[in-house]
Amino acid sequence: MSRGFVKEGDQEEPPLIPPRAALPAGETNYVTPAGLEDLKAEMMQLEQERANIVAENDTEKRRTQALIDGKINLLTERLNTARLLKPADQPEDEVRFGAKVELENLDSGQKQEFQIVGVDEADIKKKKIAFVAPLARAITGKKLEEVAQFNLGKEVRRLKILKISY
Repeated sequence: MSRGFVKEGDQEEPPLIPPRAALPAGETNYVTPAGLEDLKAEMMQLEQERANIVAENDTEKRRTQALIDGKINLLTERLNTARLLKPADQPEDEVRFGAKVELENLDSGQKQEFQIVGVDEADIKKKKIAFVAPLARAITGKKLEEVAQFNLGKEVRRLKILKISY
């Protein structure tokens, strides 16, 4: 049937599916064991939501299903490309993926701690930063007591590695 014979109110716009955390092109999708479990749990939750959709009408049900299906497709892609890196397999004396690091800003004396994790796991409130973050890149490969240069705009911060743990 021609679109000319369809009422304007019957035309559905496709749902807007929120994107997942950005993974730069060409980067491997590294995940920690906890991150992989979180992704699997998210998939189970989405599948459960899809199976238990409650909607007032067919249009609302289709839109909800399309939104959940879109999220499932994005998550499936992330799970299929996930490369598990176990923190226990990393060198203990060097900052690598999965490391919990304590740093000191040598200019301000301020200390901070965080863990380097996958892009889907990153959560600044939980002190977890993505391995692709500029700060994580600046300290990756550094050893205990080494100083990393971190460029923040025109400012250059000198960060000393105080503690590394996995």
